[in-house]
Amino acid sequence: MQSIKRTLLLSSSLFLIFLLIGCKPDPHPKHPHYEIKKPRVTKTPSKKSLQKMVKDLQGSPYVWAEEGPNNFDCSGFTYYMYGSMGINIPRVAREQAKVGKKISMKQLQYGDLIFFATSNSRHKITHVGMYLGDGWFTHASTVKNEVVYSNLFTSPYYKKRLRVCRRYLPTSTTIVADATPWNTKQVLPKKISVPSTASTLARKTMKKAIVLKTDIQNIEQSSVKGNFYVQVGSFVGKPKSALLYSIRRAGYQYKIIKFPKGGKSINKLLIGPYSTRSSAAEVLQGVRKHIQKDAFIAEIR
Repeated sequence: MQSIKRTLLLSSSLFLIFLLIGCKPDPHPKHPHYEIKKPRVTKTPSKKSLQKMVKDLQGSPYVWAEEGPNNFDCSGFTYYMYGSMGINIPRVAREQAKVGKKISMKQLQYGDLIFFATSNSRHKITHVGMYLGDGWFTHASTVKNEVVYSNLFTSPYYKKRLRVCRRYLPTSTTIVADATPWNTKQVLPKKISVPSTASTLARKTMKKAIVLKTDIQNIEQSSVKGNFYVQVGSFVGKPKSALLYSIRRAGYQYKIIKFPKGGKSINKLLIGPYSTRSSAAEVLQGVRKHIQKDAFIAEIR
């Protein structure tokens, strides 16, 4: 008798699992619906409006090329939330990363969008999420196949791939982060239950969470042409691989120019190019602070 009951219970459980799986849409349909559906404006642009949407949309299914109101891909999720407040942003992540106010990591506040390079290319923006505070962000995950919360402190995958931060909300009295990166005073959505162990880990790893070695730059520099560079140094022979790695890790492009001097081959290590001296000067500050304190601007024509 007990054997029959166990069999019936197992059958019921399996049926329920198959039923739940069958209710979820295919995250990568064979024939995606590429026509963009512009969201209906139903809310005013504010942190409060975003908080409500974040709470309501948590757990929504991930579906490629969808922008709501029920299914989302990553950029469709952010496109829908901002569009619902009457703020028009591009539909795809790589274009969203080019507009809005560019900010540094230490300036992040609730509602800012954070962009990642998750493909084999270090420079191609392929994923986006919305920052919530204290390292947390919400995004339509291709791993979980739904809208989830993740944390930059405890996720090596995302903290290594963070590239650009942008702000789209109008200026408000929202409290921003203080001078310490990620140390914000934002309140997490009520639906988030942060385990004490995660909070402790976040505090312990706060100083290690910043993987990029300089303030975030718009890394799509391949199309930029100019004569201004940040010269990291001159070397007899090839610069050390650790130095080159630190430059790539920070999201910069570099080139090495060889020239003879005193019978030796000298290599100039340059970051750039940049179209104006002022743009090179902005990069110089971060390079001096995090890569090479003796770096300087070089104009090459």
